[in-house]
Amino acid sequence: MRMRLKWNDSLLIALRVSIVSVFVLACFSPSAFGQKEKKDLPPRAISVSPEYTGVVVPQGDAVSIDLIVSNNGRKDENIDLAVTSIPKGWKARLKTYDFGVTGVHLKSDTKKNLTLRAEPPRDVATGNYTFDIQGQTEDRKLTSTGRVIIKVEEKKAEKKQEGVNIVTSYPVLTGPTDAKFEFSLEVENKTDADSIFNVSAQGPENWNINFKPAYEDKFISSLRLKAGQSQTLAVEVKPNPWSKPGQYAMLVKVNSPKAEGQVALTVILTGTYKLDAGTANGLLSLSAVRGEKSNLSFFVKNGGSAPLDNVRFLSFQPENWKVKFTPEAMDVVAPQEVKQVEVSITPPAQALVGDYSVGLRTESGNPPKVDKTIELRVSVTASAAWGWIGIGLIVFVMGGLVFVFTRLGRR
Repeated sequence: MRMRLKWNDSLLIALRVSIVSVFVLACFSPSAFGQKEKKDLPPRAISVSPEYTGVVVPQGDAVSIDLIVSNNGRKDENIDLAVTSIPKGWKARLKTYDFGVTGVHLKSDTKKNLTLRAEPPRDVATGNYTFDIQGQTEDRKLTSTGRVIIKVEEKKAEKKQEGVNIVTSYPVLTGPTDAKFEFSLEVENKTDADSIFNVSAQGPENWNINFKPAYEDKFISSLRLKAGQSQTLAVEVKPNPWSKPGQYAMLVKVNSPKAEGQVALTVILTGTYKLDAGTANGLLSLSAVRGEKSNLSFFVKNGGSAPLDNVRFLSFQPENWKVKFTPEAMDVVAPQEVKQVEVSITPPAQALVGDYSVGLRTESGNPPKVDKTIELRVSVTASAAWGWIGIGLIVFVMGGLVFVFTRLGRR
């Protein structure tokens, strides 16, 4: 009876453990966290959709609208893109940062943001203007179209700032992150009294914004203007070197006790593109045996502030040599990221003993294109087996000579 009770207790404990295990597995399964498994995706599906399907702008203003291109299927896709409907007189293109885009590569269940840039003609009339954006897979089996309607309204007359008038011909400047930008402002005192005007600026964090008189290098924080007088002022802007590509706004203020004026300035950063490659210890030499594979590791570093896309590797080697990279290419190297690459170098079996030069080139497909080449000195030696064969031949010949002299000496 006691044995039967113990057996029933064991069954009860095992049952409880099983229930707890099933509960834990259910809680920590991907579906418990709302994760979407790839098997739940359709075989193929794409989407091209603007973030805003309708916008209102004043006459003469250009428009930039974010566009989302998505691959919602299980298969990686190359998607061709085009603006298929553009109103007469307008200019429109798809872009990212400062270059146009006609197609994107999207892995399964990923998306990419682009920009629809639309510029109206000078004499654009008020009304609604329709733009169609089409995405199509390479095999032309899948098509998706997004539509944007831009409503142009009559531009209201701008109220001039009383007291101080500030004019700039170029309020938007574009360039790489490591560039120095200089805006030119024309500041006019429209009051009837001479005044000292203070100048200040509000901008992104850790950016350097300074003011200079035109054609001078000294920095100033104020300027004296007589009644009705105007003066040219330079605004020098140096971005934070770690700023990401994008659009940054600044507000410049000019004020005195009786008058105040301000103007908005914009800097569009395209990022910096820097590529570096080398070995961890800095040595660029390698020993190799004829007909045998030798391995070497080197690093690839993105020293800029913009991602490096489509990084690939090339080699320059003597005839009949074999060079192989692992991996053969990289989709993207993030800013300040370092990745390791393995390379195997195999001289031909007929190669002469000596030193040879092998070039390893790393390049990115980004515009502007950047690359880095490292040159290796490869010292080719013969296999150790041939050394032992040579020693054996010498010993054999010496033995033969001893044998011959011994026989001749006896005669």
